Amino acid sequence: MAAIATAPTTTANSNAEAKLLRFALKLDAVASGAIGLVLLAVAAISGSMFGLPAAFLVPVGAFLAVFAADLLYLATRPALNRTVVIAVMVVNVAWVVASAEMLIAGWFPVSGLGTAFVIFQAVGVAGFTGLQFAGLRKA
Repeated sequence: MAAIATAPTTTANSNAEAKLLRFALKLDAVASGAIGLVLLAVAAISGSMFGLPAAFLVPVGAFLAVFAADLLYLATRPALNRTVVIAVMVVNVAWVVASAEMLIAGWFPVSGLGTAFVIFQAVGVAGFTGLQFAGLRKA
């Protein structure tokens, strides 16, 4: 029986090129966590400012808080799992697409401030994803 060679699924921590990927994951974690905690803390107030219902913002904030914790955990592991990093990037791309779809489809009566916020965070997430992609390619 012949052995099948497979590509490694981890990036060693000592790999200097992995620094960009770790930085991108940590940056994504900090931003996601900050926005998630703010949404959880002021969902009722910010919901009226943004035109988004608290019933929508609370689960989104909770998701972001958990996602941020997972990102931070991933970024601090001795070895980065490429498959998990790719999954993070897929989630980020889905987030950007859903943000655009929410505005285009008019799911909620989003205010001007809400529209600016959704666009701002979607651009940020796209930026994090770009950094993660660049870091993954170098790692």
